[in-house]
Amino acid sequence: MIINLSHQHSLLSQWMHEIRAVDIQQDRMRFRRNTERVGEIIAYEISKTLEYTHTETTTPLGNKQVETIVEQPILATILRAGIPLHQGLLNYFDQSDCAFIAAYRKHNKADGTFEIEQHYVTCPDLDGKTLIIADPMLATGASLILAIEGLLEFGKPKSIHIATVISCSEGIDNVLRKFPEAHIWAGDIDDELTAKGYIVPGLGDAGDLSFGSKLQF
Repeated sequence: MIINLSHQHSLLSQWMHEIRAVDIQQDRMRFRRNTERVGEIIAYEISKTLEYTHTETTTPLGNKQVETIVEQPILATILRAGIPLHQGLLNYFDQSDCAFIAAYRKHNKADGTFEIEQHYVTCPDLDGKTLIIADPMLATGASLILAIEGLLEFGKPKSIHIATVISCSEGIDNVLRKFPEAHIWAGDIDDELTAKGYIVPGLGDAGDLSFGSKLQF
């Protein structure tokens, strides 16, 4: 299942404009908060797909039958760019256990190609759980595929949801070839990648826009 949330007219469209706009996205706090908001919207939409149970709630004036989530999902993200999007998910699934993956593109300075370096994965038991992994930019899908493979060493989830700010069609295809059961939720979907694997028009480097530029050795 692929869900492009920009196809629905909502406040998310305004936030996506601000996230992409080169003259607005330079405000780091605003960029992080807008990314967080996208995570909150995706969390709300995913919540509609979860399993609920009847619960009796006692109020000061009586009892009421309500629906509550059977089990909180596991929230995962790829450091560092995924932190604001992950926070948006966590704002809504505020009792969830969390997983973290440290991965990055290691670029070849000679020809601009890159490899994915993944050095750290921490994760609770995933067996039978709903897994939501936040990755703001689904470009080629290489880092996300490697991250999911690392997480699956901690158990087999009953469902996998991928939360992104912007996805590229090519990356979506690559991920679904590897994990056809996954659900991809995107703030928007673009159709072009540069030769170096950046989404066009995209928004730039989500990690740098959130936390500042970095040196790479």
